[in-house]
Amino acid sequence: MNSMNEALLNAQATVLAAQAIGAGLAMIAGIGPGIGEGFAVGKAIETIGRQPEIKGTATSTMFIGCAVAETTGIYGLFVAIVLLWMNPFLKLLTGMPG
Repeated sequence: MNSMNEALLNAQATVLAAQAIGAGLAMIAGIGPGIGEGFAVGKAIETIGRQPEIKGTATSTMFIGCAVAETTGIYGLFVAIVLLWMNPFLKLLTGMPG
């Protein structure tokens, strides 16, 4: 019986470690939107500097592009939060109801 409890504790520790690693990897998804949005803002400022009369068009297009790019980071954040606080795999391992 003691080895059964020890095996369950080892399995739980492994699942928790994998969830922490997975959450960290999911947060790497925040790098891409940051780089992309910085590049987009830089190009929009460059465009406005060359042709000030299209400031409104360039700004609105930039904001739409930044909003679309940011969704990738938000998806990564959501996955990390689910892995860290909801513990779906740990619940399956211990037989706890969802």
